[in-house]
Amino acid sequence: MDISAAPIPWRRAPRDAVRVLWAGETWRSLMHLVTGAVVGVVGGTAIAALVATGIGGLFTIVLPVIAAGTLLVVNGLLTAVQRSRHSAFLDAEWPEGAFTPPVTFAPRALLAIVKSPRTWRQFSYHVIAGFYGFFAAALAVSAWTMGPAMIFAPLLGRAAGLEPRHWILCGAGVVVTFAAPWITRGLAALDALLARLLLGTSRTEALEMRVTDLAASRDSTVDAADAERRRIERDLHDGAQQRLTSLAMNLGIARATLNDLPEEGARAIAEAHEEAKQVLTDLRDLVRGLHPAVLEDRGLDAALSAVAARSPIPVRLRVGMGRRVARDVEAVAYFVVSEALTNVARHAEAANAAVEVDLEGDELRLRIADNGRGGADPQGGTGLQGLADRVRSVDGTFRITSPLGGPTVIEVELPCAS
Repeated sequence: MDISAAPIPWRRAPRDAVRVLWAGETWRSLMHLVTGAVVGVVGGTAIAALVATGIGGLFTIVLPVIAAGTLLVVNGLLTAVQRSRHSAFLDAEWPEGAFTPPVTFAPRALLAIVKSPRTWRQFSYHVIAGFYGFFAAALAVSAWTMGPAMIFAPLLGRAAGLEPRHWILCGAGVVVTFAAPWITRGLAALDALLARLLLGTSRTEALEMRVTDLAASRDSTVDAADAERRRIERDLHDGAQQRLTSLAMNLGIARATLNDLPEEGARAIAEAHEEAKQVLTDLRDLVRGLHPAVLEDRGLDAALSAVAARSPIPVRLRVGMGRRVARDVEAVAYFVVSEALTNVARHAEAANAAVEVDLEGDELRLRIADNGRGGADPQGGTGLQGLADRVRSVDGTFRITSPLGGPTVIEVELPCAS
């Protein structure tokens, strides 16, 4: 590397000191401070007036509530204005979501807003801005005006005779003029720091926003997956299933009517007929597993009754629901019961099973029990982990108790607030 070609910072210092005088960042910072003074003084005056009004009306009931509500509205408006100012002049970025108190005068909503730390942080900034904005703008404007004015002190003193103080003022003016951009930027940076701390979001609030976004994304994904399952179920039911039914019927007619075929041909038709019926049965099971039509049309009670009727082991079913719940919750409940009973039939060696479904307030509770051999392990590949994941997709809870020797009990709680 050629050391002689490397830039030397001190060589650029004079050029940078001059350039900063008309740099865009410098003048944006100055405009930020000037507008901050206006907004700060107006906002501070409004806040002081509302506080005085509220204190003066303490012996009334309506006046303090109105003053408090108006104060919160003003706080929200000032927050929006200040954030816009910081974004316009200092390129500040704010997270999506206003995090600004809504316009409301409802006592309960007002109380919730008053208790929020975010409200008090914003309020603190506006109180500080009422003082800091004015003095910061005054200091910056003074630096820009007094510096050039002092530079021309020798010219003004020529009429009365130049004295050393005129040259001292001139030198001081040069220093102040070249320092003005940095004073302006420093004051604007301090204001930006205060705004980031008081008008921004805390780590807890940022996490809350992230959780909200993830929950919304998860809900949309679940809804999209459910809609896609219903579309596939509808396409299979109206398309492939109907054609397979027609094929099985035609093969059955051929098998019953064509009696003069060679033995090999008759056997081929019989095998094709049986295979078509088996494929049709498998396809019906697949369609039912995707999204059963009875669940959509008649609700969870009828759908679970069909599941219990198809089970190879006796199932005692009790459904206590006074109303239907959200479609995604119904789907999760259906698939949990269906898959659990399938596991019982395949792995539990149980003589019978019981399913209880109860809607209590805003919670749907499922209980699936069997008298099998127990020892069910969600990590054992029996589909229990998939059930737990499906339950968690709607913020539900999944518990399983399965000691060796049985019984196995699965308990599920699904939130279903209307």
